[in-house]
Parts: sequence; C-alpha cells; structure tokens
Amino acid sequence: MIRFIDMHRHRLGVELICRVLRPAVRGFLTARGYRAAKARVPSARQLRDDLLVPEVTRLHAENYGVYGRRKMHALLRRHGWDVGRDQTERLMRLAGVRGVQKSKRVFTTRPDKSGPLPSDLVNRRFSAQAPRRLWVCDVTYVATWSGFAYVAFVTDVYSRRIVDWNVAATLRSEILPMQALDMAAWNAGGRLDGLIHHADHGSNYTAMVYTDRIVELGAIPSTGTVGDSFDNAMAEAINNLYKTELIRQQGPWRTVEQVELATLEWVWWWNNSRLHGELDMRTPIEVENAYYADHESGLPATAGQETG
Repeated sequence: MIRFIDMHRHRLGVELICRVLRPAVRGFLTARGYRAAKARVPSARQLRDDLLVPEVTRLHAENYGVYGRRKMHALLRRHGWDVGRDQTERLMRLAGVRGVQKSKRVFTTRPDKSGPLPSDLVNRRFSAQAPRRLWVCDVTYVATWSGFAYVAFVTDVYSRRIVDWNVAATLRSEILPMQALDMAAWNAGGRLDGLIHHADHGSNYTAMVYTDRIVELGAIPSTGTVGDSFDNAMAEAINNLYKTELIRQQGPWRTVEQVELATLEWVWWWNNSRLHGELDMRTPIEVENAYYADHESGLPATAGQETG
C-alpha cells in the first residue's frame, strides 16, 4: 500500500488517495498512518528485501527469465545468499518475476516406411552409467519471417549436455541432423564405438545415408516410434524447453541466421549455467567434470538422469 501511494502521491496527493481507497480496500492506510510508516526506521527484513530484490531481478534476467521458485532458490544459494524457498517466492513476487510454463508438445516427425528400421535399444529407460554411452537426437522447427528454421540437437543422456546441434533451412538428412552428428563425433574424438544413438522413426534419422554414417562412426542406431514422446522422452523434453525458454520468449524471429545465433547462446547457457532439477540443481558440465574427476580417483560418480 505504501508503495502504491509513493507511486501516485505527487499527482493525486496522499489525503485524496487514502480517502478514496479506504472504503474499497480492507485495512488501507490513513494519511496519518502513511506518514508514520514513512518516518519509521526500516526493519531488518525491509533492508534485506531492498538488497535482495534487485539481485533476484538480475539473476532471473541473466537466466532467460525462465526460472521459477525452485531454481531461483538454488541459484541464490549458489551465490551465497542464505534464503529459504518461501522467502525466495516472496522476493520473486516483490521483483515481479516468475517462471515460465511449458507448452504442449507438437510432433513434427515424418515417418519413413520404405525400409527396415533399427530396433529400440532404449525402451524408455533414459539413463546411462557414464558420458558417451547413450545419445538422444531429435529435430524441431522455428517459424521465421523468411521461412522455417529447423533445429537438430544431439544430447548425452548421462549429463543432459547438448553435445552438438545444427540449424538449417532444410530437413534433409545429410544437412540438418548429419552435420550435428558429425560435429558431435568430432568433439568426442572422431569415433563413437559402442555408443547407442537413439532417435524416433523420422525420415531424417532413418534415411540410409544417416544410418550408414552412424555405423561408420562405430555407434549403434536405435529408434523409438513415430509421434510417441515417451519413446524419445528426453529429446522431446529438450525440444520443448528450447521452445519455452528461448523461442517463445524472444520471438518473433526474422531469419534462420538469427535463430542460429540465439541457439548458440542458449546451448552454451544450457550446458554451462542452467540448473537442472534432474541433476540435483547442477549443470551438465559440472556433472561430467565430476564423473571424470571421480573416475580418475577411482570413486563412484552419480547423476540424476531419469526424465519425468
């Protein structure tokens, strides 16, 4: 109430605001009560709020404006603030920020029924004991003023790290998903021996030129079913978060190149800064670094990898 009066007092006057709103708003201040409150020494809670609210606003904006109470609480504690979840929720209300809501999934897979398909080696068990054991892949699209931008992601199930990606104006297998796969393999040292490559039955991933490339790299192809989010749940979830956290927040999009640059920045944030509830509020890079550190020291490493 005091903040509302502060916003309008110079135009309307304190007495007029209080006289008009007193009958309509339960517990509204009198003019005398307002002046007494303004003269009172700020409480410790008010001083702390004045310090934390700008910090909440800054951190929320730096993380694409998508964090809700749970992740903002974890982020504040990472930055050294001793706050509880309820306090975080109250501070977010004061700052006027909130988390984003996930949208409904849209399936864009086009099946290829012309040839035999790889078996499903995952069977909805999206977990792995180490990095580079299981990768999931999927394609989504972004509408731009100059046509559709198609986006392919390759994700490591163990850490949820997006190991590579590609944006193109075409869905052709040898351009969109294959370039993402080739770059992911190059970053992994050139060979993917024993790794399971899982996708759905989309024609992008079941084309002979693509499946042959998987085998050439030493990986094992695996496919779920068409239009079934559960059979490729982690990849579908990442597509959904990409749309929720980036595409719908910062659109409309003008060109494919604009989408590509924004995706580059989002993927870096996803891997290096974004807190993942499935990883106990850690980042994918932290999870992989912990695995390799523990592996070198002979200690076991753990990571949350189940998708819900």
